[in-house]
Amino acid sequence: MTLDPLAAHGLWSGSNPFDWSHTPAADTKVVAITRARIKWLQNFRFWAAVPPVSTELHQSPGLLSAIGIGEAPIGLQGTFSLWENGKALRDFAYKGSAHQGAIEATHRFNWYAEELFSRFSLRDMRGQL
Repeated sequence: MTLDPLAAHGLWSGSNPFDWSHTPAADTKVVAITRARIKWLQNFRFWAAVPPVSTELHQSPGLLSAIGIGEAPIGLQGTFSLWENGKALRDFAYKGSAHQGAIEATHRFNWYAEELFSRFSLRDMRGQL
């Protein structure tokens, strides 16, 4: 895959590696990559919130593919998802009740020591997911 950064906020190991952006065409496929370092005492609370969000994600219109990615078995987590377009991704992120609940819980319990949310337009893809 060849990706062009659209937007990113947050940090990955203290910096934002995707600190630039461009505006894609409305019908461009979009990739979202998230990465978070979960505070040790928040791991159980965080992982308890994952199943309903995962279910909602996989039922979302416009989702082409999604997978959880992680750097370690506990504490460092990430996601990769490919969407038909930015609207489909935004609808999941900001209109889905399970995801909205997880966002609210993130703020209420402050469960991340560090987080990065990034979006990219898909310029080119070879092979299959």
